[in-house]
Amino acid sequence: MKVTVEQITPERAEEVLLRCHDPKEPWVEEIQSIAAGQITVNGMADGKLCRLKLADIYYFEVVDGSAFFYCQKEVFSSKQKLYEFEALCVGTMLFRCSKSMILNAGKIDYVLPSLSGRFEAALDNGEKVIISRQYVSTLKRLLGR
Repeated sequence: MKVTVEQITPERAEEVLLRCHDPKEPWVEEIQSIAAGQITVNGMADGKLCRLKLADIYYFEVVDGSAFFYCQKEVFSSKQKLYEFEALCVGTMLFRCSKSMILNAGKIDYVLPSLSGRFEAALDNGEKVIISRQYVSTLKRLLGR
């Protein structure tokens, strides 16, 4: 399969064009859902299994071997590993910001420099997250700097 990526000027509209033999192939549906921002993940909250859009998640975090993801006000637990979350996030605004966390750059309100080359990101729900210095370049790229 051939993959072509073309960088365009900001004046042109972005688009995804798929040329395939069978449009019902599972990979075609996955690309369509990614392009539409409809990737979903499953999490548990109050004993209920919930399905959430990746775009609604503020960050994923692993604490003492347990995985959680945080939305604006809710916290969900998951059995997935951080590397599995990271694989889902390829090509989105979510990026690894520390050893145990994946952050949604689209939910950042502002960023401040912190100690030792790290950054502190204030999210639009009022939470603050530290971004390790090795991931600062990824943040700058996602924010267009």
